Amino acid sequence: MKIDRDMFPGVIKLPYFKVLTSEKKITRLDRPEKVRVSLKQHIGAPCHPLVEAGEQVELGQKIGEPEGDISAAVHAPYSGEVLDIMKCPIGPNEKADCVIIKVAEEQPEKYTEQIRDPAEVTAEEIIEIVQQSGIVGMGGATFPTPVKLQPPKGKKIETVLVNGAECEPYLTVDHRLMLEKAEELIEGTKLLLKASGAEEAMIYTEDNKLDALKIMEEANDDPRICVDTVPTKYPQGSEKMLIQAALNKQVPSGGLPFDIGVLVQNIGTTIAIYEAVAYDKPLIERVLTVSGQNIGEPGNHMIAIGTPVEHVLEQCGGIKSDNSTMVISGGPMMGVAIEDLTIPVSKGTIGLIAIPASMGKTKKMRPCVRCNKCNDGCPVLIYPSYLSVCIEEGRIDEAAEVWDIFDCIECGICSYVCMSHRPIAQQIREAKQEIKARREQAAEGGNN
Repeated sequence: MKIDRDMFPGVIKLPYFKVLTSEKKITRLDRPEKVRVSLKQHIGAPCHPLVEAGEQVELGQKIGEPEGDISAAVHAPYSGEVLDIMKCPIGPNEKADCVIIKVAEEQPEKYTEQIRDPAEVTAEEIIEIVQQSGIVGMGGATFPTPVKLQPPKGKKIETVLVNGAECEPYLTVDHRLMLEKAEELIEGTKLLLKASGAEEAMIYTEDNKLDALKIMEEANDDPRICVDTVPTKYPQGSEKMLIQAALNKQVPSGGLPFDIGVLVQNIGTTIAIYEAVAYDKPLIERVLTVSGQNIGEPGNHMIAIGTPVEHVLEQCGGIKSDNSTMVISGGPMMGVAIEDLTIPVSKGTIGLIAIPASMGKTKKMRPCVRCNKCNDGCPVLIYPSYLSVCIEEGRIDEAAEVWDIFDCIECGICSYVCMSHRPIAQQIREAKQEIKARREQAAEGGNN
């Protein structure tokens, strides 16, 4: 398919720094002494614990039961003893109940032998396995995957789009997975086709990853699956942008991809679905990039869910001490800076980036000068400058009702180009959280 390089606006040139890890194969780090497994690692309702302090748990055992229609199960990433269940920090200004597990010295070997033929399972069986395995979107959004596989009545999935664009600087997780697990990726894509009832699937990566394209083309044995590239362009990896570039379709304002017959899945999620079906492996670990100018040994590593960030950084050579450092969970454009390094790796942690604090230093914010750069650069064609002023003046309802705040994909372009150093993306993110909280409170009040 010919891709139009001007299919969506919002082009900015970024220093990518992917060379730090793009040639680093995926490896495993040493086990931590303890893990802190959050019972909320997904969009939606948190799990309730199925274990108690003092109890022995086995590798892969379900320790958190999902509640509500939108939720996802949580499993033990190691065998060991439950030390406690307590509320702990899981991110900036965010706490959740966590299962603290002391990791046993001896760990069983599991998930090494195939127990099912993926070609023989039904669509219903795939969805049930994915549900029981606690799989969520692993690109950062953490939306429970079974929900995406079952669109509402009247909505039919026509196309599966597997997102390997990976446009964020520093991150090379998807690149390495496409290179090292191409066959598993193709098999996972076949499962997505069967589960969703779609007739075609497309796997797209950016055209700065032609080595991955070649490997995937060689692994692809299914004529229903197309493997191709899109231009290297930020924020190409956002699902709405990729849909527009690859399919020339637009997700309507306030809508979701299934409204236009599309199912989008991340590379890691697609492989996790294959592993769950073929090996009965729940989502207990994930690959993430550890990179940045201030990390001793940048690389890509398979990390158990619940591993403390500080353990990961120590295993990667530690933080260089010659200057102050900012640690970012995720990519530098859409990720968040973290100060508490005891927080655990979650299902949605795609990277840990250690950069000199001067690179992320926020200069003094000045009033908006109406330069319009943020509006011109916005890939979803909303007005970040107006949103910023509304939020600053406390007119949050207006931001939602007039200026379409929930169409924002939080790509960070507005903050990046702002001449007045206004933290527009952060303002919008916090305002969206406040609006959601207000609406939940209003709904609860109406139900009483």
